[in-house]
Amino acid sequence: MSQLTLTELFQDARSHDPAIISLSPAATVSYRDLAARIEQTARQVSGSGLKPGDCVAMFLPNGLEFVELFLALTHARVIAAPLNPALKENELRASLEQNGARAIIAQAGDDVVRTVAAKVGTPVWQAGVDASGSVSLAGPSPLMRGDHSPAAADDIALFSNTSGSTGLPKLVPLTHANLASSARIIAAHYALTAVDRCLLVMPLFHGHGLIGAALATLSSGGTLVIPPRFSASAFWDAFAAHRATWYTAVPTIHSVLLARADADGAPHNGPRFIRSCSAPLAPAVLGQIENRFGAPVIEAYGMTETAHQASSNPLPPRPHKAGSVGIGTGVELAIIDPAGNRLPANQAGEVIVRGAKVMKGYWNNPKANAEAFLNGWFRTGDVGVIDNDGYLSLTGRIKELINRGGEKISPTEVEAALLENSAVAEAAAFGVPDAKYGEEVWAAVVLKGAAEPDRLRDFCRERIADFKTPKVIRVVSELPRNATGKIDRRKVAALFKPET
Repeated sequence: MSQLTLTELFQDARSHDPAIISLSPAATVSYRDLAARIEQTARQVSGSGLKPGDCVAMFLPNGLEFVELFLALTHARVIAAPLNPALKENELRASLEQNGARAIIAQAGDDVVRTVAAKVGTPVWQAGVDASGSVSLAGPSPLMRGDHSPAAADDIALFSNTSGSTGLPKLVPLTHANLASSARIIAAHYALTAVDRCLLVMPLFHGHGLIGAALATLSSGGTLVIPPRFSASAFWDAFAAHRATWYTAVPTIHSVLLARADADGAPHNGPRFIRSCSAPLAPAVLGQIENRFGAPVIEAYGMTETAHQASSNPLPPRPHKAGSVGIGTGVELAIIDPAGNRLPANQAGEVIVRGAKVMKGYWNNPKANAEAFLNGWFRTGDVGVIDNDGYLSLTGRIKELINRGGEKISPTEVEAALLENSAVAEAAAFGVPDAKYGEEVWAAVVLKGAAEPDRLRDFCRERIADFKTPKVIRVVSELPRNATGKIDRRKVAALFKPET
């Protein structure tokens, strides 16, 4: 499995079964047609003069053209570097300088791309899709016969940026083998088959959407349903109309769908399963989602460096444990203490991981690599504990732990306590400087019902120790998030910390 390439990902590239259903434009593309279109565009890319290992950046929203062009680039042995279309000029320029892109693919009329590309001397290739769903790529100049050698398993296929939660984003190179094996492992873990259909929610520039949803679906012979963007009000109508069987999203989106469920006429037993990843899902919220939608909610754990999924709860009838991110999927998991010693079950420490899906190292960043690896294991920077059954539970990031007078407090634990209150829609806990304790626990909450901060603090005290209970709770209308929808605790702390 680890020797697969993305070219070999499809179960049957000659199948007339639908691979992609695009909602805008309305079009259905079979596996056979998709494979032919990928080959045609790959020849166009190869004929432009690019060499294997060259990089092409992608500045595209979700759509049929994203999937087709990504697979065509990798088929041509070119490294695809999808970027967040919301990047500003300075951010885009920094990304292009980091990945060394030889071209950038964008939609017509994208002034940000054209302004930056002109400054750095990078050609812009224009992506388009017509009303029938035919994808075009204008810009590559045909310089030679567009033949290309087959991709190799160890060819780099994807440049992906980390979230930058501990500083500037780092560039993660993932090979064909990393991506293809990860997609197959995810598909096998959730028993995906050709009858399954995934309604895409997450952005394709991120591993959650690209690998966890798109590539996993295509590797199973199933169908990927692609709306132009996530719309909570249109979600369940699209889910039913296109006979979707599952979806995967961050907890924020699950909470939005849960809050609107009755108003939007959401089904009580529609999905085969619902997957949650990329941020912790509070056990109380998990239970509410399962009860309302009549489907198991399977929480997973992934990171860019492991080609997305590293662990997941299993499907029923095996137990899926609320508050846990399950068992390792295609990788080994372990826990170490600050000195690097392996810890036994039920002792908390840093989560480390190793396996064929794990990147070999950050791109051109020896300092980060020296810090990230320990005797062949990748240090995740996450704090967790593995129970006697091998299930991993996460308690936070090492750099986000709140140190109150020597007591290390997990923000996730505080947030879970707050989210047990039916009036709390979202919560973020963080540390603020304190003259007596070094740091004190604060929290910000978004409410969906009536609740006073003092009452919420009393509610917390009934569930967690006094020293973990937030000293201050701020009620806000929304919480800052990063590009993939995770609540950004660093920004929360910066916004709501006390004035000095």
